[in-house]
Order: sequence, then structure tokens, then C-alpha cells
Amino acid sequence: MIDVDIYNAYFDSLISGKRDECRIILNNLLEGRHSVEEIYSGLFERSLYQVGDFWERNLISVATEHMATAITENLMILMQPKLFATERVGKKAVIASVAGEFHQVGAKMVADVFEMNGWDGFFLGGNTPEKELIRFIDNNKPDLIGLSLTIYFNLPTLISTMKQIRHHFDDIPIIVGGQAFRWGGREEIKGQIKDAFYLESINSLNQFF
Repeated sequence: MIDVDIYNAYFDSLISGKRDECRIILNNLLEGRHSVEEIYSGLFERSLYQVGDFWERNLISVATEHMATAITENLMILMQPKLFATERVGKKAVIASVAGEFHQVGAKMVADVFEMNGWDGFFLGGNTPEKELIRFIDNNKPDLIGLSLTIYFNLPTLISTMKQIRHHFDDIPIIVGGQAFRWGGREEIKGQIKDAFYLESINSLNQFF
């Protein structure tokens, strides 16, 4: 578990745009034998959720929110050598954000966690058109599909996309997650889509490994 004082120092540096201080904190955590999964959940995911909360409460500007996201994405690049050190297990996951959903860092984190655990994590990015997503799934035959939702307004698009996936692929599990579900939508997913699962955090992915 990441110490609260370390986390607070990281978060203050993140929203202040102090990229180098964020990098130093990250490196210290890695040298202190914190796991990659622990850093993704206890530092990256937690801080971005707090950034989103601050933005919704008008405590920071949208520019600051974008800056914090960009810094996080750059820090995630430093983690890449650790992602592919695990022996491959022969499974594949396709991870994307639906059409109209331009936030992608959460989905990228999920894809990275699958890579850490030996899966091939195909990350398609934000604003993935429904037809292109269906085509990619058909061509690559994944064992699991993950969709990220940050803006609650895009929930109908997410549900429509999930229904199309289920129409074409009857038995591939679908996982969904993201900040949008703080405002609702979990019951709609559970009630309308077979074999669809809401995951509250990155730590919830452990059930698949």
C-alpha cells in the first residue's frame, strides 16, 4: 500500500504540473519494491479519479485536468519494460473507449494490467467506432472485451455498443468500468447485457488471472 503522505505529495505535484517531481516519486516507489499493480491502482488510478472529482467540483480547470492526464500517460511509458516481462499465457483482451468517449488513460491502464499478467492486451484508444471495434474483435478472437466510460452522458452509446458486441459474439465476457459509473448505470448494464461485469477498480481485474 502506498503511504498517504507519498500519495499526497504525488497528487500535489501532479496538479501543479511538476512532472519531474512526479517521476522521482514514481521511481522511489519502484525502488521500494512496490508492485506495478500497486502503483497503477494506488497512484495512477486513484490520482486521476481525484483529478476528475476536483474538476467536477470546479476546484481545478479543464486545462489542469488535461495536464494531469498527460503527465500520467508519460509516467506510464516508464513502466513499459515491466509490462512484457511476464511469460505469455496465450490469452487476449481487447480494451477500448466507445465512440464519443475521448478519455483513454483508464482503458490504457487496464490493457497494461492484462499485459503484466501475461495476456496480450490490445488497446484501441479512445473514440473507437462501433463497426471498427466489432471488426477488430472478429479478426482477433479475444478471450475478453473491456470498455471504459468516463462521461456519464455516453452511457447510451456504451450500452448500444455492448448490445452489438453481444449480437455478434455471444460468449465473450465484457467488462466495463470508469468514473462515469459513480453516477449510475451499473444496473442498466447488469440487466440488459448477458455476461457483462462492472469493475469498480483496477484491483478488481485480479479475478481474471
